[in-house]
Amino acid sequence: MTSRGKAIEVEGVTKDFGTFRALDGVSFDIYDNEFFTLLGPSGCGKTTLLRMLAGFDAPTSGAIRLHGKPILDLPPHKRRVNTVFQSYALFPHMTVEQNIAFGLENLGWPKDRRSARTAQMLEMVHMAQFARRRPDQLSGGQRQRVALARALAPEPEVLLLDEPLSALDLKLRQAMRDELRTLQRQTGITFVFVTHDQEEALDMSDRICVLGQGRIQHLGTPNEIYEDPANRFVADFIGETNFLPVQVISVDGDMASVKTPMGQVVTTLQKAATAGQAATLSLRPEKIGMEDQAVGEIMQGRVTNKNYMGGYTHYTVDVGGTELRVSKRNAISHSQSFEIGREVRLGFRHDSARVLGA
Repeated sequence: MTSRGKAIEVEGVTKDFGTFRALDGVSFDIYDNEFFTLLGPSGCGKTTLLRMLAGFDAPTSGAIRLHGKPILDLPPHKRRVNTVFQSYALFPHMTVEQNIAFGLENLGWPKDRRSARTAQMLEMVHMAQFARRRPDQLSGGQRQRVALARALAPEPEVLLLDEPLSALDLKLRQAMRDELRTLQRQTGITFVFVTHDQEEALDMSDRICVLGQGRIQHLGTPNEIYEDPANRFVADFIGETNFLPVQVISVDGDMASVKTPMGQVVTTLQKAATAGQAATLSLRPEKIGMEDQAVGEIMQGRVTNKNYMGGYTHYTVDVGGTELRVSKRNAISHSQSFEIGREVRLGFRHDSARVLGA
């Protein structure tokens, strides 16, 4: 990743709105041809950051560079950066074809070049047969494709996407994730995607920047962020997890031995743990096996709740007064189900858990 050139450099960016600090000294780099996601809950600063990259807002302090050149003094139309908004912002009185060509005309592209590029973009987003339709004659997914084509047509250095999938239904959102990723690979353009949806981020991103309370909580690949979260905020926001209060017995580098409330001593990777102090153990529900899938640290418990979700069944299991959430994949039709009240054996490997500090 670091062998690529830097498309965007964000250095010490702070943004204040009166007495409210939306961003607090944020610094990171985004590389060429990267699908980079800003992920976090509402109010964490991700859209504010995207607006600063686009030129719609200015930071209170800090620097932003595009391919090594400062851009804070450049107005939006002078930056080789385009934005796809949640509302798509298509011109309702124009056809699909005219919407895509509009920006190229404003940039002074000659008619022949403009027509060729518009046709190319229509083919790329599978909208050639709808070229003469207006936006009100299209579905939500088709309007999104037009918005993407219009933004990509001028060949920007960076494409910014502000929660573009949030208005679509579940099936269409899932299909559009694949289309977005394919478009990014085909064009080679750096995508900066803003979302609060963890599944979208994990599915599409090369790297994810998790924002919380105006600061970077964790920056890494989807695998790193899910499997080895930097802190409790990240572990809680990305996916589901069991948080268990533990007592730290010893720390050796990046490993810690802790005693769980169920009585086991677990040695696993740690983040900011100190010997003799209280900490939190994070254990994902799908990392816990039941009955014949129970391995490693074995426990006995009783099923207190059950939720069938198609691909998975989610259980709540009481283990000596501690409730654990357990996810069991339904890999076989009508696979074994554990009813409420049943005594079950649970197990997890030490390296499946993470000690996160207090």
